[in-house]
Amino acid sequence: MIADFFAQSVKSAVAHQMSVTDLLGAAERLVASGERTLAAELYRAWVQHNTSEPLLYAVYFNYGVVLSDAGDLEGAKAAFLEAIRINPSFPPPYINLGTVLERMGQVGAAVQQWTAIANLLGAVNGDSILHRTTALKQIGRVLEAGRIEANAEEALRMSLEINSGQRDVVQHWVALRQGACKWPVIEPWGNVPKKPLMQGMSPLSLGSYSDDPIFQLASANNYYRHDVANPDMIGTAGCWPTPSATPSRRLRIGYLSSDLREHAVGFLTSEIFELHDREKMEVFAYYCGVPGEDATKARIRSNTDHWIDINPMSDKEAARRIIDDGIDILVDLNGYTKDGRTKLFALRPAPIIINWLGYPGTLATPYHNYIIADDFIIPADSEVYCTEKVLRLPCYQPTDRKRVISRSPSRAEVGLPEDAVVFCCFNGMQKISRFTFERWMRILRAVPRGVLWLLTGTDETNERLWQRAEQQGVARNRIIFAPRRANPDHLARYPLADLFLDTTPYGAHTTASDALWLGLPVLTVPGRSFPSRVCGSLVKSAGLQEMLCASVEDYVARAITLGNDPAQLRELRLKAAEKRENCVLFDTGLLVSSLEQLYAQAWRDFVSGNLPAPDLTNLEVYHEVGCDLDHEGAELITANDYNAIYRRKLAVRHALYPVPPDNRFWPGDRHEPALSGVSGKTGERHVNGSVCGIGAAA
Repeated sequence: MIADFFAQSVKSAVAHQMSVTDLLGAAERLVASGERTLAAELYRAWVQHNTSEPLLYAVYFNYGVVLSDAGDLEGAKAAFLEAIRINPSFPPPYINLGTVLERMGQVGAAVQQWTAIANLLGAVNGDSILHRTTALKQIGRVLEAGRIEANAEEALRMSLEINSGQRDVVQHWVALRQGACKWPVIEPWGNVPKKPLMQGMSPLSLGSYSDDPIFQLASANNYYRHDVANPDMIGTAGCWPTPSATPSRRLRIGYLSSDLREHAVGFLTSEIFELHDREKMEVFAYYCGVPGEDATKARIRSNTDHWIDINPMSDKEAARRIIDDGIDILVDLNGYTKDGRTKLFALRPAPIIINWLGYPGTLATPYHNYIIADDFIIPADSEVYCTEKVLRLPCYQPTDRKRVISRSPSRAEVGLPEDAVVFCCFNGMQKISRFTFERWMRILRAVPRGVLWLLTGTDETNERLWQRAEQQGVARNRIIFAPRRANPDHLARYPLADLFLDTTPYGAHTTASDALWLGLPVLTVPGRSFPSRVCGSLVKSAGLQEMLCASVEDYVARAITLGNDPAQLRELRLKAAEKRENCVLFDTGLLVSSLEQLYAQAWRDFVSGNLPAPDLTNLEVYHEVGCDLDHEGAELITANDYNAIYRRKLAVRHALYPVPPDNRFWPGDRHEPALSGVSGKTGERHVNGSVCGIGAAA
């Protein structure tokens, strides 16, 4: 039928019997049917035979959009250029042409197009404002990716000055300032107040901003509601009646990720795909990442039963493919991270959806049923911070024991003093908060032979940190920046350090397991939130419990003691090396067998009609409270009355308008004991019922 419709449409287009409105409707129908190629052919036929049409420039623009979506970048470029040639004052093709040029690797040319349209727009009206803010946003985003900080921030600021409610621009602006170590991160200006900046912050950035797990939960839900949720898509694909019995075939496990490649997630999961029990599990990988090949991607693909690249597919098409594959459990290895296909999960393409590894925390959606962690990262009384039911591994994070490591260089080769005590932190710059940096400076002032070895930022960021150090009485030559290297060369540098200093509130994850694998002790202070507790889980699972600090002051004191006691540091390094061979952290076989038991448990829940339903009560109110708090004035990790802070704020709101009871911090008018204390202590309620834990204790 669609072939007949296409043939008749082309006939009408060639015969000058199809208006622009009819053309757009016909092309839209073809695209909706999954026939982008036919839609492009229809546009091609129409523009060839309707050259005198006054709206020809708009048709060329739509033609370019279809070609771009179909992956024909050269064709799209030509169509957009023709639209601009016909009507140079028509803004949309400039913006889309810039996007196509960026995808083709011509970043400079892309910025030129966006700059041209930003300068072209003179009149103040709805369309011109929209096009100008879009152009500035695109310029800022590309310059940010190119690590041109100052110009990127200025472009984003200009866009926000026009419209401070652009959530995606706020997200880039906040992430840029975090990566540039600009403190305070949230800095209102002019007619851009604090509130939209806080409201627009991405949940991933919030993990580095504050150790506030209830705010992180509410922020994840806020992100879902504003940036992911589409009421027209929810529940339109998958419909899963409870099965009468467990299938006789193997469970079909689908892993969906953009990062099954040379990426932290790819490095961590490589060995999992090799160790899955193929008598119990049939493994599918749905890849949505950047094109191209690398050794990690090839290794993972060769160890899956089915590898499906869903990049060319729309969310609905990809969901239909997953349904047709008969996936029983779909594992979201992205969450709210770059290139994730979060909207796809709203279609519920599998009866069970699990959140694991890619994003450090709850996703707070209506359709993620489970989150995988361990008993350290999410103790029982921290389940209030998740909407998913918690499943626990012996240790949350997998490790690839077969990673390739280059020859270790000498200290001299990497610019380190031979006789120094080398404190290192190879976490991303965005994880370095003002509070963490100030603690590091206190440590260096108290350890005269100490130097701090960091993974480099941009030249501007490095200079900013050097100046901060000098302001706090530390010479700039005591902070040494390690250039970025290929992973095998990067790993080879770890043994040159003496002690890894973790960041708060977002600690080391992959970098911590890398350090521990290479015998480098890691000092950390766990907080309340998921991203602040992963490092503690890894250190504990490596058998180095003494490296878990009870407070930030304990962290500083321990680092100073160790920095001034080389013998104790050597003993720690020997212990880390000895523990490596038999600790829980590096027992990937135990992790995989435990993971498979968790999958089986989730399937039993489904079969018995006990699939958990996420609890989203009051999350909008918690988000309002979190946005109002001063997170940069003092660290919440040091607050002893964390729950009470929220209870007081909720009580104020309840006096203004009723806040319904929930199972977190707000009992409402129910006569229940007041909640007090902090995560890890008695008195905090939790939700989601029982906890499923599998495997040996970490």
